[in-house]
Amino acid sequence: MASRNRSAVNVRKFFVALAVSCAFLHLWSLPALTQTAGTATDDSIQKAIHDYILAHPEVLIQSLRLAKDREEDRLAALTKSMITSFRKDLTEDANAPTFGNPAGDITLVEFFDYRCPYCREVEPFLQSLVKSDPGLRVVEKEYPILGPASVYAARVALAAHKQGKYIQFHNALMARKPNIDEATVLKLAEEAGLDIDRIKVDMNSPEVDSEIKRNREIAKALRLNGTPAFIVGTELVPGATDLATLKSMVEDARREAD
Repeated sequence: MASRNRSAVNVRKFFVALAVSCAFLHLWSLPALTQTAGTATDDSIQKAIHDYILAHPEVLIQSLRLAKDREEDRLAALTKSMITSFRKDLTEDANAPTFGNPAGDITLVEFFDYRCPYCREVEPFLQSLVKSDPGLRVVEKEYPILGPASVYAARVALAAHKQGKYIQFHNALMARKPNIDEATVLKLAEEAGLDIDRIKVDMNSPEVDSEIKRNREIAKALRLNGTPAFIVGTELVPGATDLATLKSMVEDARREAD
């Protein structure tokens, strides 16, 4: 949460600085200022700008809005470009568990953490979407960011994937409260019919290490500071969302594919 607050403060500072620069350039183009620029002192120019902003604060507000819109457009374009560059990692990763239609025409990618309460809120929407859309494939990207218990659960889940019982374990774990521990994770794995001795070996395998590391690298590149996050096509929705939004993302991706 603290990192998000710092990021928000830095973004606001950036917008303010950019807006002031835009406002200054706008003011400098005004005839009243350019006519005296050759002979005026720095102090008189600064006073003229100061007085104009006080008399016309809308100039600064307009500049701030313009700067914000331009930066948002730039970041959106950058995100789409990054998603395209990571397309294979996001949709064709053999080590990433999937559910829904394996041969679906549209793939939805979710970055999530088993200890994230918001991921649990959205889980029923995903399940409902898969049931109502026979052409949807969902890729689960384990992104454990909420402490050691999250990492442990993600490792066990990926080990369960090696045994072909990921969905059983995943559903059982998502049905529990988020304050899970290692004992709870292993108990649910056993109840899901998993070979626990094999789990303890596979969860520390190079493939599992590589999967979690790569997911973190992609999440960092996409500036994902929390979970859940959803990607369909080149559209990214960070944070918890509703069923209507997920459906809209899938429908938009289908229209673009046609």
